[in-house]
Amino acid sequence: MNSTVNTTTNNLSAEHVDVLIIGAGISGLGAACHLQNETSNKSYLILEGRDSIGGTWDLFRYPGVRSDSDLYTFGYDFKPWHGQPIAQAGEILNYLNDVVDENNLAENIRFNQWVTNADWSTDDARWSVTVRGTEGEAEKVYTGNFLFMCQGYYNYEAGHLPDFPGQEDFKGQLIHPQKWPEDLDYRGKKMVVIGSGATAATILPAVAEDVAHVTQLQRSPSYYMALDNSAEDEVIEELRAIDTPLEWIHGIKRRRMLEFGREMTARSMSEPDEVRAELLDAAREALPEGYDVEKHFAPSYSPWKERLCLLPDGDMFAAIKSGKASVATDHIERFTETGIQLKSGEFLEADIIVAATGIELCGLGNISYTVDGVPTDAADKFTYRGVLISDMPNLAWIFGYIRTSWTMRSDMIAHYVCRLLNHMDELGVAQCTPKLRPEDQGMNGKGYIDPEDFSPGYMRRGIHRLPKQSDSGPWTNSQDYYSEKDELPNAPFDDGALVFSNPKSDNTQAA
Repeated sequence: MNSTVNTTTNNLSAEHVDVLIIGAGISGLGAACHLQNETSNKSYLILEGRDSIGGTWDLFRYPGVRSDSDLYTFGYDFKPWHGQPIAQAGEILNYLNDVVDENNLAENIRFNQWVTNADWSTDDARWSVTVRGTEGEAEKVYTGNFLFMCQGYYNYEAGHLPDFPGQEDFKGQLIHPQKWPEDLDYRGKKMVVIGSGATAATILPAVAEDVAHVTQLQRSPSYYMALDNSAEDEVIEELRAIDTPLEWIHGIKRRRMLEFGREMTARSMSEPDEVRAELLDAAREALPEGYDVEKHFAPSYSPWKERLCLLPDGDMFAAIKSGKASVATDHIERFTETGIQLKSGEFLEADIIVAATGIELCGLGNISYTVDGVPTDAADKFTYRGVLISDMPNLAWIFGYIRTSWTMRSDMIAHYVCRLLNHMDELGVAQCTPKLRPEDQGMNGKGYIDPEDFSPGYMRRGIHRLPKQSDSGPWTNSQDYYSEKDELPNAPFDDGALVFSNPKSDNTQAA
């Protein structure tokens, strides 16, 4: 990579690079690898607010934390995954550290750099990014020709924690999984986990053997599907027996998981009642005889209107069947000194209450943006192909898929951004700005994720923080891997919505 250049901005010394990447999680590390491999020697820095790589997989420390999609599709397209389909956080971190080592990324990562402001100058055709370091350190500025937002989609500083009635009366420990205490001793304790999503479904079986009892408390159920978590099956064993290359085996696993996901999504949309019945029948078979599946595992919505939770080897069902775990579907009346009083009259005794109540969406990193000195809120803008943002020059961001693995889209977006940067070099221009065309004026604006299509609680709470999309043209956010995999790699740059220009001339063109 080209070395960084020192410049001076607002009396602060700044490192300048071609591309500033925000975030050293799976999106940011992947973006750096693609830049190295697919552009003409672009210099870059990764600014990471925390003191280590990994993002989600380093932040969350609750028991059993794991992927909620398969690693054959969650892994990068340039680095095959050869382990179990559902993996623990430590295994994923090992994988990411291998990516850093194999691609010599470490020298380009700056840790403890929390970005607070990003300011675009058309005269200079560059972003100036202000960061705060660790306590006691002065602010620092980095500048870059292009800003690649890879910081994820939720607030790293705090998750969603409702104000439960009477919670100040509770004498035990109330914790959020995003702030799990490293020294928490739950052995022999009674635990209640509030929530019905993937986090609750992970914690419950992970602690079941050690606690006195654990209860998952939910207002309404979610859909769960048991997944065989073995890395091998009969077909793969036969392929290994004939010395099939590992890359081929990985490709087969990846395509099989993609096809499984495609079929499940398509059937959930076209025949939701049949899919619902299959999921409930599978739960009924895995749970104790006579278990009230309709009450605890039958959501009011159709499959895939919220995330479908995968259970490796049906671990949550097994924990319930063992008697060490249970599910309560009810509403909270109030917390007491010793537990939770439910509106049904039932009381849940607890030493520890875990509020697995969700994340808070974060609109482009909780960063203050200005464009030529004018404050700019991305939530007021339209997304271009789900990647760029109207009126925000030289900026792209990664938001992965909601029903297919996140990395399938982060890889695809990184490929697109590299292609765009190469196109700008070919044109000899420094700036690319998505602009609404005359025919786009007055188009409807709706959520970046269509609430009619996907509407879990965290999305309903935070969709207003994200850019808008429309129903037509390049101002849509497809979220459909199976169409986007053909469209985005071939998307033209000459549709009139991308304005290419140079800072010191009037030679502005749409090309």
